[in-house]
Amino acid sequence: MSPTRMLGAALLCASLFASPLTPLSAARAQQPAPSCELAHPVVFAGLDYDSNAFHTEVARFILEHGYGCATDSLPGALVPLHNGMRRGEVHVVMEVWKSNTPESWREGLAEGSLVEVGTNFPDASEGWYVPRYLIEGEDAPAAGLRSVADLPKFKDVFRDPEEPAKGRFLNCIAGWHCEAVNTKKLYAYGLSAHFTNFRPGTGAALNAAVESAFKRKRAVLFYHWGPTWLLGKLGDQAVKLEEPPFDAATWKALLELEDPTQATAATDFPVVEVVIGANAEFIRSAPTLAAFLAAYQTTSAQVSAALAWMQDNDARADAAARHFLSTQDAVWTQWVPPAVAARVKAAL
Repeated sequence: MSPTRMLGAALLCASLFASPLTPLSAARAQQPAPSCELAHPVVFAGLDYDSNAFHTEVARFILEHGYGCATDSLPGALVPLHNGMRRGEVHVVMEVWKSNTPESWREGLAEGSLVEVGTNFPDASEGWYVPRYLIEGEDAPAAGLRSVADLPKFKDVFRDPEEPAKGRFLNCIAGWHCEAVNTKKLYAYGLSAHFTNFRPGTGAALNAAVESAFKRKRAVLFYHWGPTWLLGKLGDQAVKLEEPPFDAATWKALLELEDPTQATAATDFPVVEVVIGANAEFIRSAPTLAAFLAAYQTTSAQVSAALAWMQDNDARADAAARHFLSTQDAVWTQWVPPAVAARVKAAL
């Protein structure tokens, strides 16, 4: 290489090393290293279902990268994890469904070892659904179907292949509490003479039947709950049928009824508030982290969308959390101070 070219190369290298930081690296350089207010890891209750796993990973990422905390997740069943929280071995559970909390949770609240920190999502729901393409449009085969009271007029649309004189209702999974409730509703609404009560053996079987019907534009009447990946994937194409407005006394009587054939009245399912729970001493010892958990709030639709992304991409909860944080910053940046949000964004 000639002296002139060698000098040019040297100047080029010098200019590269002296170049200003990129916006991202500059942002990282300007962020002070976070310091967690706890000397021990924050331990989350690792309940074995997707929505709790998703929320746990979102919270863990923010605590680790935004607040500088170590975290861990302890897998287990609901009651043992609640008891572990009462003893202080577990610190946070991201989902407590207030409609059916077990005695272990209620006892912890009563004794003061457990606290409700804030509302994760206020609108968990259940209902009976039909595809929008069945009920809207000039040629819709079930045009006019809006309510469970309308179903007898459209039973032929939902014809059961095994009992053609009746329609088919896809109930909840056999043996689950919701299956018994739906069975009572079929009698209460006078539908048992018009629809078969088809009980899938697994959640996967229910999801597969519904997804297959939607893909093929076929008729399907089904029960489902949210947040779930299925409702997230179907979006507004799944239309919830109207039921009589929720009434606490009617609902209580329905649940207490042992013989479903004797059911004469029912109401819509209650909308359920799902809260974040924590060990009380943990909350007292970490006010900054407690403020973050109290501000943490999503919606059932947002969670269903995240679960649908997990399903479509065969992804784990930690990947879904990163995707959510990368695409929904208008949501989660409301939970934390600007400096914390900047550190989380830099980590992403």
